Amino acid sequence: MILNRKTLEKLRDIINGDGTADYRKGHQLVKFFNDLGFNDVYAQGFPSRWVYTDEKLQKINGTPELDKCIRNTFAVVNYIGRVSELDALITDFNQYMAFDKWQVVRDNDTITFKRLDKVVVDSGKSDSAEIKEDEFLKMTFNVNVDLIGLDPNVSEIIKLRLKEVEACIGNEASLASILLIGSIMEGMLLGTALMYPQQFNQAPSAPKDKDTGKVRKFPDWTLNNFIDVASEVGLLKQDVKKFSHVVRDFRNYIHPYEQMSSRFFPDKQTALICFQVLKAAISQIGTFRKSQQGGQIQ
Repeated sequence: MILNRKTLEKLRDIINGDGTADYRKGHQLVKFFNDLGFNDVYAQGFPSRWVYTDEKLQKINGTPELDKCIRNTFAVVNYIGRVSELDALITDFNQYMAFDKWQVVRDNDTITFKRLDKVVVDSGKSDSAEIKEDEFLKMTFNVNVDLIGLDPNVSEIIKLRLKEVEACIGNEASLASILLIGSIMEGMLLGTALMYPQQFNQAPSAPKDKDTGKVRKFPDWTLNNFIDVASEVGLLKQDVKKFSHVVRDFRNYIHPYEQMSSRFFPDKQTALICFQVLKAAISQIGTFRKSQQGGQIQ
């Protein structure tokens, strides 16, 4: 198969794993592509990881090695215990593959390809949204606030607020729990952005001032901005972004008139979804930080 430039760029990002727990260092990229028939050596003078991966993908584009490359990229054995993450990754990649009239298909532990007779653009809507929501609620996450690496005093405040969220949900105070969840998310992502200012500021969806065209200072970002950018740089995965719509608007519900105009009266189910979004975010950022051993994106 032959893929267009945008699809190859997306494949490059997935292979390199920047900002994710699947980050590949230079020597790991060399091994990955040597398994496809190359004979490279990782040594001094090695090009940037992006340049290296781009060059290799361009060379194998349209050859059987590209098929093997994609199969290796989405190999199920590398996602044991987190197959849902793999499926989300494949779904995201297929939005690009659609323009090449191809689709990646996971059949149990086998990755295959399906030829499309026309370009099919996924609207992102699904008839099985309720089932996916239930599956999301059943997922378990390692909620270790300390792994995020925030200021210890801030971490303690977040831990206290997490206990308050649980108390609110247990006492049917759904709106109060959502307001708390939104505040925790915003504070946590602000702290994370301060650790990775370059990545957050350079992201395509980083909010810009209308007059100057410059990226706004972090305290002026909305939670919506933080979630979009954190997803873009790989700190948050698609499950958080997908189910976070209520949490994103939490500030609107602080004001009674805004709540009245939007007719927003959340129930316990809504609160539980928001809490799950928060737990997933804490887990994903913690996993990323731990994988980086010091938190520096290389």
